[in-house]
Amino acid sequence: MTHIGYTISSEEHGPNELVDHAVRAERAGFEFASISDHYHPWISQQGNAPFVWSTLGGVARATDDLPVGVGVNCPIMRMHPAIVAQAAATAATMFEGDFFLGVGTGERLNEHVTGEHWPEHAVRTEMLEEAVEIIRKLWQGGQQSYYGDHFTVENARLYTLPEEPPDIIVSAYGKRAAQAAADLGDGFWSVGPQDTVETWEDAGGEGPRYSQMTVCYAEDEEDAIDTAHEWWPNSALAGELNSQLPTPTHFEQACEMVTREDIAEGSIVTDPDPETHIENVEQFADAGYDHVYVHQIGPDQESFFRFYEEEVLPEVE
Repeated sequence: MTHIGYTISSEEHGPNELVDHAVRAERAGFEFASISDHYHPWISQQGNAPFVWSTLGGVARATDDLPVGVGVNCPIMRMHPAIVAQAAATAATMFEGDFFLGVGTGERLNEHVTGEHWPEHAVRTEMLEEAVEIIRKLWQGGQQSYYGDHFTVENARLYTLPEEPPDIIVSAYGKRAAQAAADLGDGFWSVGPQDTVETWEDAGGEGPRYSQMTVCYAEDEEDAIDTAHEWWPNSALAGELNSQLPTPTHFEQACEMVTREDIAEGSIVTDPDPETHIENVEQFADAGYDHVYVHQIGPDQESFFRFYEEEVLPEVE
């Protein structure tokens, strides 16, 4: 069975709007939501990047029983893992168990702001392994200390803890990262149908498998392509640019190479035919993902909600 979720896009909307979108998503019939954790948007046009943990508090109080997860947090630089452990424990308490923590090795765009050196991916993976160990230790309760190669925790105790610790879903995009994710997490997180989910499973990974489907719904496909090109051209950037570029200005410079045709021929779903959306969800399911969260690009979220509520969600099995 494929569970369909909604992307609460922190890069494109302010915190109050995000809370409203979560409420509307639950009413539309989405089964869960994923909220992005950014310090900067990808490009200035997107215009927002509220503090995810504050927004989550609003979502927890405004929704009824919508499971929500951070997709994903980087607990190795901008925020110390002991602080992430506290933030996630508080969120899980407010959601009364309907919360999961996605973690990954991050993007320089968000993590360089404290002035720390941005290490290569292998080092960041080592840091993530320590961070997850720290988070789990603190969720056990009691006073905890930790002395690792990358992090130190001294005499820390979390007094506000949920009844059960939330799942930690580990993000990966390549073979090595997928193998590490299998050892670390309670589930798998990636973007787009990729063979990395098979690598994760072969390495012993178990649990839910999350991936994002990016769409731009409008009644006219040409309008959808225009909106996607204006608001989300970064989707067409190849290679490691997404993890290496440091500022929205750098992304805007890189996106000057992205044409409208790149968007039309790329991975963003712009066809307003509901069958196209259903078929794309099925492709994710065929690739091994059982949780697909849908990101609607641009300011018009209400038309998207109506479209999915009436024509897509009832048809997805």
